Amino acid sequence: MGSLQQQQGSGAGGNNHRIVSVAETPPAGSREFDGKDYVLAEKPGWRNFLSYVGPGFLVSLAYLDPGNLETDLQAGANHGYELLWVILIGLIFALIIQSLAANLGVSTGKHLSELCKAEYPMLVKYCLWVLAEVAVIAADIPEVIGTAFALNILFHIPVWVGVLCTGCSTLLLIGLQKYGVRKLELLIAILVFIMAACFFGELSYVKPPATKVIKGMFIPKLSGKSATGDAIALLGALVMPHNLFLHSALVLSRKIPNSVRGINDACRYFLIESGFALFVAFLINVAVVSVSGTVCSADNLSSENKDHCDDLTLNSASFLLKNVLGRSSSTVYAIALLASGQSSTITGTYAGQFIMQGFLDLKMRKWIRNLMTRCIAITPSLIVSIIGGSSGAGRLIIIASMILSFELPFALIPLLKFSSSSTKMGPHKNSIYIIVVSWILGLGIIGINVYYLITGFVDWLMHNSLPKVGNVFIGMIVFPLMGVYVVSVIYLMFRKDKVVTFIEPTKLDPVAQTRMENGHEEEGGLEMEHVPYREDLADIPLPH
Repeated sequence: MGSLQQQQGSGAGGNNHRIVSVAETPPAGSREFDGKDYVLAEKPGWRNFLSYVGPGFLVSLAYLDPGNLETDLQAGANHGYELLWVILIGLIFALIIQSLAANLGVSTGKHLSELCKAEYPMLVKYCLWVLAEVAVIAADIPEVIGTAFALNILFHIPVWVGVLCTGCSTLLLIGLQKYGVRKLELLIAILVFIMAACFFGELSYVKPPATKVIKGMFIPKLSGKSATGDAIALLGALVMPHNLFLHSALVLSRKIPNSVRGINDACRYFLIESGFALFVAFLINVAVVSVSGTVCSADNLSSENKDHCDDLTLNSASFLLKNVLGRSSSTVYAIALLASGQSSTITGTYAGQFIMQGFLDLKMRKWIRNLMTRCIAITPSLIVSIIGGSSGAGRLIIIASMILSFELPFALIPLLKFSSSSTKMGPHKNSIYIIVVSWILGLGIIGINVYYLITGFVDWLMHNSLPKVGNVFIGMIVFPLMGVYVVSVIYLMFRKDKVVTFIEPTKLDPVAQTRMENGHEEEGGLEMEHVPYREDLADIPLPH
């Protein structure tokens, strides 16, 4: 059977009760399968799978947040079905990297921020920490504005007042968690899927042309002046850097058998769970884009709805559902939008906690962390909503999504390198096929970001109304920052991993290992523990 070794206080710093396993060798007389594995008194596969359900669905809430809805609505209104291929590629890529993040946590016993702290020099470590915190704040801005829009629709209060109210909603959410967070999360999920049902119902009513939908999904096309910007905003809303830190930590709240087969099974179950959750998210995003594109491109569109489509925001999108819900469309839409923003708050809070804990060894109370992040996110949202109103707040969501897209390389590159490194993963590192596919997709997104960053800024310099002296001054500041961005990405890509966190295990008696894997206590008091299992992450309110 497998062999294992206890690792303490090594690798990423701090105490890490990680038991590393190697390939199993069946003892004499055991039942063999394909000459490799054997099974002794295991639970049925579906019951095993259910014990791992949770992290993927919580992570998938981030793909249904107000930022996604805003970018989906605008992509459909501005470009019809042409950008559906971005959603398809984005969620395929999201499935790959979320699975890599889960595998990293399962195989190493540490989450991504802890491994970054162990691997990189102090300056790089703190820069990555700041960028990760900025990503959490950028992801929280759409949640703040989405909640404010929902309150505006329900109670007709100004958007800026709704932004201020979101600080109170944070305290309310934390208070409700004490009375049963699982029931609260179930309620939120039901409300979010009410919105999904509404858009699916509207989709069946407006009946978008299937050929155009399929063509938009599988034929890449960027036509129109704002197409590239909208595509990057879609990617930024779909593939979020803080989700990588989150997923690699959430899986550590599960008890996993300490064998190679146990780790491989856990990775497979997390992949299945993430695949199902992200497929549902994909269908919802496609439905939102298709409904928006069909309604806004209709020949019999009224002048009022045409004005809405020309400047479509979360605050004005309820008219898209009138065919299904009639007068109640705005109320149901607002309730679901409110639930979407508040459920996404949970993922942002946990992601911020894990980032701070991993990089700084600092653990903060969840309500303090949530309130602090929300207050920082409120500031730009409040200023923009006061000056620009609903349309300005809607544009801020697009800007926040683009910030997330530009931030992505600083979480993605460490993940790709660590999950493909034998110094971090040992025998569980990525196969050559996964390495090639993930790096091609990753470099493609990074290349798009750099291209848009340079061409967009140059285009703005050429067509703005500022005097030449002002343009020169701005160029002297921005172009060096672009150079720093590109050099930083290249540094992360080509820097060789130096810190070994994987420890080669020593072998134990196979029969003893078999008994331990099946939960028996050995002579001498040695008791089997499920690994990788983190006591400091065990209080995550997910079903065990």
